[in-house]
Amino acid sequence: MQKKTWLLGLILVALIANGQQKFSGNPLFPGWYADPEAVIFNKTYWIYPTYSAPYHKQVFMDAFSSRDLVHWKKHEKILDTASVKWAKRALWAPAIVKKKNRYFLFFGANDIQNDQQTGGIGVAVASKPQGPFKDYLGRPLVDRFHNGAQPIDQFVFKDKDGAWYLIYGGWRHCNIARLKDDFTGFIPFKDGSLFKEITPEKYVEGPVMFMRGGKYYFMWSEGGWTGPDYSVSYAIADSPLGPFRRIGKILQQDPAIATGAGHHSVVQVPGRDEWYIIYHRRPLTEKDGNARETCIEHLYFNEDGTIKPVVLTNAGVAARPLK
Repeated sequence: MQKKTWLLGLILVALIANGQQKFSGNPLFPGWYADPEAVIFNKTYWIYPTYSAPYHKQVFMDAFSSRDLVHWKKHEKILDTASVKWAKRALWAPAIVKKKNRYFLFFGANDIQNDQQTGGIGVAVASKPQGPFKDYLGRPLVDRFHNGAQPIDQFVFKDKDGAWYLIYGGWRHCNIARLKDDFTGFIPFKDGSLFKEITPEKYVEGPVMFMRGGKYYFMWSEGGWTGPDYSVSYAIADSPLGPFRRIGKILQQDPAIATGAGHHSVVQVPGRDEWYIIYHRRPLTEKDGNARETCIEHLYFNEDGTIKPVVLTNAGVAARPLK
């Protein structure tokens, strides 16, 4: 596998050099960025990552946009702690959705360790995808540990019936909650509960959900984020509530390319069964836990709907403008 990956990389580099094809390259853009949330707004690719630095320096977020996955524009400090009075540090793992011509950015802040500390999952809002974003609620949306889940690593999923869900959780627990239509709180489930645990085997953090072929694909990160074995696994179910039974690992380190490949997002080209996985990884030359860069690869499926293991590359993907 390592030899095949190396040869593929040489071929792609040669194509780029000869001008026969334009490739994104990995990383997609310079700088240490992690936990990338990739979305498409107005025929433009957007990536909202964590600024990867010590927690006390994680006090702002940048965003990046591209029309073709190759050329990226940086939008600096779309959100910072000056705009969120209760957030002081550890601003990370954004999730973003568009609703009624407004953009809602969900984020984690302060890395709280118990229910007595201030912080958790917040919401910011803007009229443009590049912001500037301002605090929407004036308080965290989730500021407590429910079912043992640290309130971090939020993902927002819109179901086929129009219902919005918040899926989140660190410390090896994952919850799902039905969001109110205005994103100010939660709608109880039929049993009266607000937060349902959907934690699959080996889950650690970084949940992602999408639909394909009428099925719900649930993905998450495993292992420790500072180590080489950080990785991504997945499950498939008939409902956003699961049950989710772990199928296997699809993204992990390649000792010839990079380590610590994980905490990802998934993008589908509108109207096509064409998918990309955007993730972070650590260069082989780096040992610092915060030395993480944002990368992209193709995401392929088998005929039975299962996901093929992702091949890490240095070349990235070919240019893919949106029409």
